[in-house]
Amino acid sequence: MSRYTASQLSPQRRAADLRRLRAERFDVLIIGGGATGAGAALDAASRGLKVALVEARDYAAGTSSRSSKLIHGGLRYLEQLEFHLVHEALTERGLLATRLAPHLVRPVPFLVPLPAGSGARGLAGRAWRRAYYGAGVAAYDAFAGIFGTGRGMPLHRHLTREGARRLFPSLRADAAAGAIRYYDGQVDDARLVVALARTAASQGAAVVTSARAVGLVRQAREVTGVRVRDLEAAHGSPDAEFEVRARTVIAATGVWSDDMSRMLNDVGLRPGLRVRASKGVHLVVPRSAITGEVGLILRTASSVLFVIPWGGHWIIGTTDTDWRLDRAHPAASARDIDYLLGQVNTVLDRPLTAADIEGVYAGLRPLLSGEADSTSKLSREHAVVEPMLGLLLVAGGKYTTYRVMAADVVDRAARRLGSVRPSRTADLPLLGADGYAAMWRDRADLARRHGVPVGVMEHLLERYGTLTVDLLALIDADPLQGSPLAGAPEYLAAEVTYAARAEGALHLDDVLTRRTRISFETGHRGAESAEHAAELMGAVLGWDAEVRAREVRHYLARVEAERQSQRMPDDATADAARLGVPDVRGFAADRGDEPSDTPLPGLIKPGGAGS
Repeated sequence: MSRYTASQLSPQRRAADLRRLRAERFDVLIIGGGATGAGAALDAASRGLKVALVEARDYAAGTSSRSSKLIHGGLRYLEQLEFHLVHEALTERGLLATRLAPHLVRPVPFLVPLPAGSGARGLAGRAWRRAYYGAGVAAYDAFAGIFGTGRGMPLHRHLTREGARRLFPSLRADAAAGAIRYYDGQVDDARLVVALARTAASQGAAVVTSARAVGLVRQAREVTGVRVRDLEAAHGSPDAEFEVRARTVIAATGVWSDDMSRMLNDVGLRPGLRVRASKGVHLVVPRSAITGEVGLILRTASSVLFVIPWGGHWIIGTTDTDWRLDRAHPAASARDIDYLLGQVNTVLDRPLTAADIEGVYAGLRPLLSGEADSTSKLSREHAVVEPMLGLLLVAGGKYTTYRVMAADVVDRAARRLGSVRPSRTADLPLLGADGYAAMWRDRADLARRHGVPVGVMEHLLERYGTLTVDLLALIDADPLQGSPLAGAPEYLAAEVTYAARAEGALHLDDVLTRRTRISFETGHRGAESAEHAAELMGAVLGWDAEVRAREVRHYLARVEAERQSQRMPDDATADAARLGVPDVRGFAADRGDEPSDTPLPGLIKPGGAGS
């Protein structure tokens, strides 16, 4: 079987992997299908270990699909003198952009505006700020060049006021005395996680979504497995809940890590790991709302603000506030939206209003908790702890360094598993990366041979890399698959079909929110695409008219609940509005069978079934 065939996360593959979960004993069982969990599955499987991964919802359904879409070193870490974090992140940025995922990670230019001033004092201040910021960006480039494994990004450049406004005409004339242009990496975060999961599957890992870990299996004081509930099983099915045996369990559960800590406290253990959730909200506006060829990075009182080019759109974010409410569905409030508009409008010549907003999304960063009152001061470092024999927790970090976190936690597992070879993921391209440069070079010829516009070919290559040939085969077999998706002409029908056939998508929300970005790239938030997408998915997954209608109803209700939450004045009321719609996977907690604060998309509270 080829690597590509072995990577397909089809409905049949899910059924086969469920059988494996019931029958086999794994070296490593991973709870959590975000970037770190999927990265750990790939790391362990590529070392020759027998690996399983369970995810309660969908790949990247939490933090890993709601980021700023950047692979970056973090300029502010230089200011905080955290050079080791910058070194680590820029090394990973270079690997992703040049070797591991060049089809998904590409350079994006940013301007750092230099504040204006007047008079002799203002002139001296401008000179000092240019030298200060210039030194920082030069150090950033130096770290990438000296320590980075293939920089993959152009060098920075100083610009005058006129030069800055040529690149970003919407920059107010009095907002900057000049600027520095530098480059970082941009990524579709959810698609990268799917690529990680598929690459892990190609290495032999059993990866299953809609499979919720509901308790640890223990022998004395050693964890020997996990009880799992198949959320796609028929209600009342005796096969819905089962045990998965494993020599080591890794919990890569992000902002849900503290729930694991509380569970272990109840059996007399202290993990020594605390995670706080910081909410980051992003606005999406059409490209026409702002005139510019580059992004902006701005300093605010509490954090940094990005204005990021994103295809035919701009992403504006982010906030950085403590969040103690529902972690599965963090809600953006009217206060968050007003804050972001107020900050970005300080530098734009035409202020943005709420009417310009196409989409809004909110995510939670898992920060290692310390003594700081503000989440913006908490550490972005990660930690690996072993609170109980056979159980490892990994938490903290940032999206860019997912591979480092994955390698660290698998290294720790390898110590108890015996002779295991070192991590090889630094040299293992993700699915779609092999041969990408040649295919991109020949994209015009490829488009002509398959009868599609060059723009469509570029769109597919930047989302699927060399896996584009699979989508072209769908279109060749059925030309209707090459037609635009209703309400979202940037996407093809084939992309929805492929998501259900090969990328593990099980529900409408999986496709409209994560396999594509229609839920925040269109003013209708995907409402006008839902019917068409449900038909395409249903043809693969065997949905009848009733199931298609239920999926569409749920998706539309979710969109409306999110719209309502964004009109609420604060976090508490926004959270209440968003929670009006239960999760499509029908968690017991969402049906009221368990308390509403049920922790973890991985583990229920101690004392519950299976604990």
